[in-house]
Amino acid sequence: MEGSDFISNLRFAFQWPYCERRCTYCNFNKYISTNVNHDAMRDGLVRETETLLGYSQVKEITSVFIGGGTPSLARPSTIASILETVARVTHVPHNMEVSMEANPTSAAASRLAEFKAAGVTRLSLGVQALCDRDLSILGRDHTAREALWSLEEARRFFPGQTSVDLIFGRPGQNVESWEGELEQLIALCDHHVSLYQLTLERGTALYKQVQEKALSVPEQETMARMYQAARSVLGKAGFLQYEVSNFAKNGAVCMHNLGYWRGRQYLGVGPGAHGRFAPLGEGETQREARIQTLEPSDWLREVRRFGHGTRKRVQQSELDILEELLVMGLRMNEGLTHQFWLQRSPGFDLQEAVGDAAEVKQYLEDELLVLDDRGLRCSWEGLALLDTLLPTLLHQLQLSYQKSVNRSLSLTCFVPPAPGPTPTSHT
Repeated sequence: MEGSDFISNLRFAFQWPYCERRCTYCNFNKYISTNVNHDAMRDGLVRETETLLGYSQVKEITSVFIGGGTPSLARPSTIASILETVARVTHVPHNMEVSMEANPTSAAASRLAEFKAAGVTRLSLGVQALCDRDLSILGRDHTAREALWSLEEARRFFPGQTSVDLIFGRPGQNVESWEGELEQLIALCDHHVSLYQLTLERGTALYKQVQEKALSVPEQETMARMYQAARSVLGKAGFLQYEVSNFAKNGAVCMHNLGYWRGRQYLGVGPGAHGRFAPLGEGETQREARIQTLEPSDWLREVRRFGHGTRKRVQQSELDILEELLVMGLRMNEGLTHQFWLQRSPGFDLQEAVGDAAEVKQYLEDELLVLDDRGLRCSWEGLALLDTLLPTLLHQLQLSYQKSVNRSLSLTCFVPPAPGPTPTSHT
C-alpha cells in the first residue's frame, strides 16, 4: 500500500523526441527532423501537462526532468511554458530541481543562459567519451575538445549542478585508456558523474557492425574491470557511489532519479513518455503505469483531440509495485529499509519476501547482499553483480507473495460460528 506521502508528491518528466542525428548505439524513441513545428510541440506539451496533472492526485511537484531525444534542441521558451504550467496547476517548492539533458555542442552551450533563465537548475551533459575516434564510432555530433569546452560553460552557469554522462565498454577500449579518460574528466567535472556500460541493442547500426565483425567490443571480464576501475578512480577523487551508475560529490545527487529508485510516483509527458501514478478518485493503492504514444505527429493529434496522448494504461497490482521497488531500490547503495518496505506492504516484511530462500541465504553468506536491522542492500561487491542477483530475488518475491496471499485467503474463508446461548442439559 502507498502512504499519502507517496501519492501527494510527484515527479514530473517530459520528453523532447527530436535529435539532429541518431547515435549508432541508440534505440530510444527519437526522431530526426529538420523542420520541427516548435509552436505545435509547445502547445501539445502544455496541454498534456494540464490534462495529466488534473488526472492525478498530486498536490506538489517535487522535481522535473527534461529528457529526450535531445531536449537542448527545444526552444528555451518551450521549457519555460511547461514549467509555468506546472507551477500554475499545482504547488512547486521554491528549490525544485529542474534537470535537463544536453548535448555538449557549441550550439547548445551558447543557449545555457537562456535555459537557466527558463527555469533549468541542473544540467546533465552527454559527453559519452573524450576520444574523437570513439565519438565518431558512437555517432556523436561533438568532438572531445568541444565536450570539454561545453563542460566548462555548463559549470559556469550551473556550478555544483552539472552532471556528466560517460559510456564505457566501447569498441577497442581498454582499462588503461578508460582510467586516463576518467582522470582527465575529474579535473573538470565538479560534482556528478553517470557511467553506463555500452549495450548492443538489436536494430542499431553499432549492433550490426559488431555482428558483421567490423568492430568488436571488450569481453565481459574487461567490462567488469572497467567498472571496478571507475569506482576506484572516482572514489579516490571524493565521489560517493550512491547508485549503480551514479557518483556524486558534496551531496550533489539527482533528486529526480532518487524518486524513481525509491518507488515514488511520476508523471510522463510527451511522445513515448512513461508514468506511474495514482489517478484521481482511484484510491491510494490503484497506481497505474502509462505509456504515451510514440510517434510525435500521432501523439500531437491525440493530444489535440483528447487532451493527452496516452496509448496504454495498465493498473499495477501490489506485486507489480513491490517488484519495481525491489529492482529499483537495490540499485542504490542504501538499499531498502524495513520501514520503507512496510509502508508499501504492511504485514509482508523483507525477511518473509526474500530472506528465507536458500539461494538468497547463499548471497548473504557470500557477502553480496546484506539483510540486517536496517534493511536489505547490496554490498560493494554485490552492487557490481546486481543484474545477476535480481532474477533469484524476484522469483523468491513472487513465490513468497503468493504464499502470503494464499494464507490471507484461508484466514478470510474461515468464519467461526456465531456465539449463541449455552446449551442446557435435560435429564
